[in-house]
Amino acid sequence: MIKKEDLIKIGQFNKPHGLSGELAFTFTDDVFDRTDCPYFVCPVDDIFVPFFLEEYRFRGASSALVKLLDIDSAEDARMFTNMDVYFPKSYVPNGEAMQGGKDFFLNYTVVEKNHGTLGTITEIDDATANVLFVIDHEGETLLIPAVDEFVTKIDEKKKTIYMEVPEGLLQL
Repeated sequence: MIKKEDLIKIGQFNKPHGLSGELAFTFTDDVFDRTDCPYFVCPVDDIFVPFFLEEYRFRGASSALVKLLDIDSAEDARMFTNMDVYFPKSYVPNGEAMQGGKDFFLNYTVVEKNHGTLGTITEIDDATANVLFVIDHEGETLLIPAVDEFVTKIDEKKKTIYMEVPEGLLQL
């Protein structure tokens, strides 16, 4: 039996993509691309169940399209909408720091193209369908959607996320 303490949360399936059973997948850790683990783990009726990967392809720095084995239609894929995705800790390469799922971007600095440094990510709000970066901006709280379309670059060494947020969404 798979136990939650043996897993790290690495993201969430969003919605079906196309008609062949592909799923949009937003991730906070790409450990699945750096290892040979053939499956993801998802909670189904409070039981952690492995789902084997058929293929995946990246769409950006934090999103991918995923095809699971034997999920062959949009109807089959619908059951995974907004489902959390976990990865077994046993497959994390030795010596590699586990990012702990959504906490990966905590304490990253956010730099916006037109407004400069916005502040530091203090929390990742995944309580709704739209994941948000909670940013401390000079004592004020900013909420910015953590969507791939806004991210222009991620510098893991400098712990900095560069973004271009649409006009009007960012109110300083």
